[in-house]
Amino acid sequence: MNHWYGFGFLRPRGGAALVAGFLCWILLAPRGWVQAQQVPDSAFSPPIHDQAFESGTGPIVLIDEAHFNFHTAGGRYLTFANLLRQDGYRVRASSVPFTREALAEGDILVISNALAEKNVDDWSLPTDPAFDEAEVEAVRDWVSAGGSLMLIADHMPMPGAAEALAAAFGVLFNNGFALNLEEGGGQITFRRSDGTLVDHVITRGRWEVERVDSVTSFTGQAFWAPADVQPILVIPENLSLLLPEVAWEFTEDTPRLSATGMLQGAVLRYGEGRVAAFGEAAMFSAQLGGPDRLPMGMNDPGAPQNYQFLLNVVHWLSGISDGGG
Repeated sequence: MNHWYGFGFLRPRGGAALVAGFLCWILLAPRGWVQAQQVPDSAFSPPIHDQAFESGTGPIVLIDEAHFNFHTAGGRYLTFANLLRQDGYRVRASSVPFTREALAEGDILVISNALAEKNVDDWSLPTDPAFDEAEVEAVRDWVSAGGSLMLIADHMPMPGAAEALAAAFGVLFNNGFALNLEEGGGQITFRRSDGTLVDHVITRGRWEVERVDSVTSFTGQAFWAPADVQPILVIPENLSLLLPEVAWEFTEDTPRLSATGMLQGAVLRYGEGRVAAFGEAAMFSAQLGGPDRLPMGMNDPGAPQNYQFLLNVVHWLSGISDGGG
């Protein structure tokens, strides 16, 4: 998510040695500075091959802005919101807690990188939940009754903040970082050719022009899901899940697991509704980051099909692409 801040060796804490040979993007600045470094790329406007709905007539998409979200419809998800509007969806910001009445206003709920107030400026353990028990119950019941949820939680502390909501649908978020220690970064390209991008109606699209063969993500987490969940993005070999006490602070002693076989994207049916869970948020954004305003997300030259992938995910959530997956 936050990775245009210059390169540097992983920092030792308490005299621990440097993690040998590993370079990564380091976030050490206050949240306000980070926000200034990542801005939406308002000029990015990819083509819609076949508009799903007539303008302003499609399902209502609520983008959560009530939980200190790092990505909002008027901010870093501006292109996300505009792309869906171009496809005919009605996109609205949601600035109230989740209740049965509030959720009834929409057809699709998008939650990206929600946080508890405590962790807005403190990206260290413990991570408090972004949603209270009543909100988790309200979202679960709404999905069971036919609503569609797109739940996105990036690297630590975002997965910890959304852990309880994900678990309500059987998805087990990990409050860490999925990183390639050999190559020194968190960018992952999932490919149909090697099976890390799974064949599914989402990746096939409604017809050939919507087919997606690769998706690129930018430093997220890796999660587990039960057997009845349909994987979409499968973490490739040689990636590790690092579990630091403070975001972006890693040492030789930082707990780590092999992330091979974990997921960064999956979908499932829940009751009458649908859930799409993702462990990285920038892949669905179009941002300019850092002092050089480099592209990050759907506007990145290395992610040419990300925007179509987003459209295909939302098509599945709204039930207009259903065959065979």
